[in-house]
Amino acid sequence: MPSNIPKNISDDDLLVLLHSGDRMEEAFGFLVDRYSPQLYNIVRRIVFSHDDTDDILQNVFVKVWKNVAGFRGASKLSTWLYSIATNEALSFLRKEKREQKIPLSTEEYDLATTLESEPYFDGDELMRDFMVAIDKLPEKQKVTFELRYFEEMPYNEISEITGTSTGALKANYHHAVKKLQKFLGIESEGDVD
Repeated sequence: MPSNIPKNISDDDLLVLLHSGDRMEEAFGFLVDRYSPQLYNIVRRIVFSHDDTDDILQNVFVKVWKNVAGFRGASKLSTWLYSIATNEALSFLRKEKREQKIPLSTEEYDLATTLESEPYFDGDELMRDFMVAIDKLPEKQKVTFELRYFEEMPYNEISEITGTSTGALKANYHHAVKKLQKFLGIESEGDVD
């Protein structure tokens, strides 16, 4: 069923529709269409597997559906969605490690081979090396880097998503960039932002 919601609707107006009983389902379908690509990208960069990403994304939207009535807009809708997606992806990784479905050490887990065998990975060798380097980052640095570098989010939004201070996020990003440069054998060119 086609949506009657205008494509350029603001998130605030979309939230009003999500809270209305008569158009909630239509608004939710629109929200899924609008945010699926961005949420897919952030989750995929955290877990790498297309199939796992699809499963996590489904869980994200189930949580959104169950909790949207209680969301009052204290933060932006997109920030709330990114927070749920990031937390779901990180929870998935922690669970996989606890259940030892993925090894705890990178010596046992060859991400490069995993990426090359992934039918949906379309990057070249440089991109593969970059993703492997990102995967070596500590969790907080990885998430900060992903949101800042790939999603181009301002630190204040990342702070809302992660519950980390802006100063700590800037330090995380700086350390992540320095580690990535080291992993990839790139000479440092001064400060990073």
